[in-house]
Amino acid sequence: MYGSPTSPPVPPPKSSRHDASRLDTPSATGSPRQARSIDNGWNSADVKGKTPATDGSGLIPAQTRNIQSQPPPDPGEQWLPKVLEDKSKQDLAEILSSQELLNALTHAPSTIHPSLAATEEALLTALDENVGLARHLTELESRLSRQRSSTQTQLLSTHALERQWRQKQSEMDHALTPFAPSSLYQRLTQGLQEQEMVCLAMEESFLEGDGALATERESLEWVRRYREARRLYYLRQERKERWNERRVGGWR
Repeated sequence: MYGSPTSPPVPPPKSSRHDASRLDTPSATGSPRQARSIDNGWNSADVKGKTPATDGSGLIPAQTRNIQSQPPPDPGEQWLPKVLEDKSKQDLAEILSSQELLNALTHAPSTIHPSLAATEEALLTALDENVGLARHLTELESRLSRQRSSTQTQLLSTHALERQWRQKQSEMDHALTPFAPSSLYQRLTQGLQEQEMVCLAMEESFLEGDGALATERESLEWVRRYREARRLYYLRQERKERWNERRVGGWR
């Protein structure tokens, strides 16, 4: 299934200039005209049943409309609404003297100027988009407020847990102090010195005595106890030497 580990891998084939030029220049699989998507005026993702994409906050962004409308043709300076074409000069003078009639004729659907109608339509569209953006911003504000409150609560809880862990760590270090390498080495050195003093005291007591000869049984009993004391002394001395030579497991 796998090749021999001693056999080198097969080198790749050398590429010619023609192949190199192909590698350097990517081939186009389609024309830019085919890659363009059809824009119907909305930047929404709900085309062909697709779900609208969400932004970083998890909410659906407000839709915006790309309107590229052409300005209406200018009817000229002699343009008048059709309802005023058959009016007399006196009627026109009365209309001009009344601000209410002028406002009504200016904004009425049947008498409005085409450029003004296009401007009002664009303005209404922009207002609708602003309302949608404001509503979307309100949703983001409430979501941000909830997330900020939740984050603040979690941060306070984390700080409390951190303080508890520091206290537990201090208690753990205090409880493990007698078993630290320095403490164990100090106890071993102290035990070696104490055992050496015990052996010296046994030797002095045997040599001095109370003036009477010891029996054979007492002598054998002293020798046995002295051997045990010296054996413990040499054992501790060996452990200390091994420690000094860094041959103790765990502290090498």
